[in-house]
Amino acid sequence: MFALPMLRAPVRATKAELEESMGEVLKKAFRDPSYSLIFLGFFSCGYQLAFITAHFPAMVTEMCGAIAPNGMLAGIGITTTSALGAISISVIGLANIAGTITAGWLGKRYTKKYLLSGIYAARTVVAAVFILLPITPTSVLIFSLLMGALWLATVPLTSGLVAHIYGLRYMGTLYGIIFLSHQIGGFLGVWLGGRMYDAYGSYTAVWWIGVAVGAFSAIVHLPVRERPMQALPA
Repeated sequence: MFALPMLRAPVRATKAELEESMGEVLKKAFRDPSYSLIFLGFFSCGYQLAFITAHFPAMVTEMCGAIAPNGMLAGIGITTTSALGAISISVIGLANIAGTITAGWLGKRYTKKYLLSGIYAARTVVAAVFILLPITPTSVLIFSLLMGALWLATVPLTSGLVAHIYGLRYMGTLYGIIFLSHQIGGFLGVWLGGRMYDAYGSYTAVWWIGVAVGAFSAIVHLPVRERPMQALPA
């Protein structure tokens, strides 16, 4: 109900879009460097989100400082770092609601590629600062709140960017292919998290890989040509 004022009637597909075949659209997309850049950029989203979802609670349990017995967290029943790790995922999910809606709203008013670059850059900074500073219950909750606000904020912007450049008719197919990059990143985030923990006894190395791929995504979105495909060479 509260989201209704933000909704707008969908843009109708043009006659040219309706007459173009899927093969023609895919051929143009695969020949367009911007499509490849969006595909590569979405990798870090899957990597970071899947790694945090799968391994962050265990990381908090192991690396976070003790919870003060007379503090606010203990007062609401969170007395162990394992409980804090579970709560951190809930905080991420709660912040994600506001972050995703806000990102979609901003995407209708500002350049999507710059918003995406900014989100990935913000994730990079938040993750780097978190791992560099001592991990405390306060830093865990602040990180969860900030990362949650950036969590799925990339999804409405990435799908909107695909629709804006390549049209609406085959947007589902084109976005689905790009989403494959997200899933590959998700697989590697979960797998590397466990594999590198077994090898080094710590999540630090795999965390820094996530920081690096986030910075990579922030950079690769900048050259994307954010204009309808009809304006690009066929």
